Amino acid sequence: MLKRAQSGLQKQRGEAGFSLIELLIVVAIILVIAAIAIPNFLRARMAANEAAAVENCRTITSAQVIYYTTYGVGFAPGLLTLSGPGGAPPTVTAADLIDPILATGTKAGYTFTYVPSTPDVNGYFQDYALNADPVASNVTGVRHFFTNEPAVIRWNLTVVASSIDPPLQ
Repeated sequence: MLKRAQSGLQKQRGEAGFSLIELLIVVAIILVIAAIAIPNFLRARMAANEAAAVENCRTITSAQVIYYTTYGVGFAPGLLTLSGPGGAPPTVTAADLIDPILATGTKAGYTFTYVPSTPDVNGYFQDYALNADPVASNVTGVRHFFTNEPAVIRWNLTVVASSIDPPLQ
């Protein structure tokens, strides 16, 4: 009787668990799925970053129009001017029109470069150029964006975008 119980235990132990081959097959399947999924995930993240960059360009452009019409001193001299301390009343030097993260010039994998035009005789800026470029090209985004006072967003695949590039459709 004791021998029979011991042989039953050994049989159960021998059948429990996975063999090395089975584990290797499972790992190989997981690696194949990851090899398919990771590039798609990276492309989706780049597309999301590009969409966010376009929206941030629109936000800055809208903030510029509000700044221009509200304060009557032309366009803002910098992105930080369009931001504000939060909670305090907006002023000409802290308009509180864009979020503080965007005002730093980097958000959602893109760097935003704002350059006001040469000031007029009153010291007011009547035009500006805004570029949005991927922080790491082909990693955080592919396209470069440009906009200025007419608020047309333009793009370029290879170099920093400018006013001669095609508009977004």
